[in-house]
Amino acid sequence: MNQAPTVGFEADVGSRTTHHFMYPESAKNLPANVSFVLVPFKALDLLWIASALSTGQIRFTYAPVKPFLRVDKERVQIYNPAFFKYIHDRWTEHHGRYPSTGMLVLFFALHVCDEVNVFGFGADSRGNWHHYWENNRYAGEFRKTGVHDADFEAHVVDVLEKTNKIDVYRGN
Repeated sequence: MNQAPTVGFEADVGSRTTHHFMYPESAKNLPANVSFVLVPFKALDLLWIASALSTGQIRFTYAPVKPFLRVDKERVQIYNPAFFKYIHDRWTEHHGRYPSTGMLVLFFALHVCDEVNVFGFGADSRGNWHHYWENNRYAGEFRKTGVHDADFEAHVVDVLEKTNKIDVYRGN
């Protein structure tokens, strides 16, 4: 997802990526064998993907974005905004302004995979959510911004685990 690397973290996240989910502001180039799944949070995101694969005209949304994206054009997919809304309405119940990319990807996996194993989704020992590859001193900021309600998302993950829909590997 997003800027998450796998190189150097293979023991924790594996070495094969099938789908890489990103929004424009987190986009990065991908190998030819990986599907790029755009998670559109706004209408401009759809214009950006067309631009990033052709003219490179869009260079800024609410932040700078890659004008050109090197991905396999045959493997570009768009996360359906109606499915996004379904997750927000039914599963995160409008806690936070919108679901995290992690929550959106989890439900994508639940709908397309026979088995879903979840690694690295959750808070650290201090209750802060952060990316595994960085030491982010602002990891608890979501509580102030209200963008995502990670505590409620953790509750959803717990419910899915308790009902045997997913297996969660919490690590150390």
